[in-house]
Amino acid sequence: MTSFTESAATALQLITSLDANLMAIVARSLWVSAWATLFACVLGLALGALLGVGRFAGRDTLLAVLNTFLAVPSVVVGLVVYLLLSRTGPLGFLGWLFSFKAMVLAQTLLVLPVVTALTRQVVEDAQNLHGEQLQSLGAGTALRGVLLAWDERYALLTVVLAAFGRAISEVGAVMIVGGNIDGFTRVMTTAIALETSKGDLPLALGLGLVLLLVVLLLNFMVAAVRRWREGEEGAAGVGSAAPLGVGL
Repeated sequence: MTSFTESAATALQLITSLDANLMAIVARSLWVSAWATLFACVLGLALGALLGVGRFAGRDTLLAVLNTFLAVPSVVVGLVVYLLLSRTGPLGFLGWLFSFKAMVLAQTLLVLPVVTALTRQVVEDAQNLHGEQLQSLGAGTALRGVLLAWDERYALLTVVLAAFGRAISEVGAVMIVGGNIDGFTRVMTTAIALETSKGDLPLALGLGLVLLLVVLLLNFMVAAVRRWREGEEGAAGVGSAAPLGVGL
């Protein structure tokens, strides 16, 4: 059995030499997660902003359902998408099962509740602080959502980064709908699971190290955004007494 030291040394060699197989898996993972994050954020930011400022019958129930979706295991999401895309499913005619598109769809559905819930909380907090002021100036529900979301853009940027981190670290859903096909649908998390079961520890460890580096980079970016936001808020506090960073 390959020792941990030997496996780690070989893994580092694969990374530093830019091994073609490893780089292809990493690139595919980044590409799938990037598209999923994009689609989830387009929908989630809009829905979250509207939920943050909107007040309507059934809102509490809708929020309870949304929060429930946050705890749904990724394998359950994968199973639902699999059933939808299977030959007998309502979306079977698309022929997406075991494809790049299926993995993007699964990750989008997995990340969408996260983006929506976090955006709703950020915008609702801003609504409690500044909503009445905007409403008194004639801003309707949709306009308030847009303005408050823009005013909290740095906080929402951290939501986007968190969503990408959630997507790229997911394994269950993409394994079910993608099939973990070598050269087509194999991503970092599914490859780590497969290579570990096969005993190819260097490749699994190498992919694990790259995944850790990606997550670490995301954390650094979140911290940088927070510092940037604090700096701008400090500058705005010195240069202006206006509570909002938007103009009407």
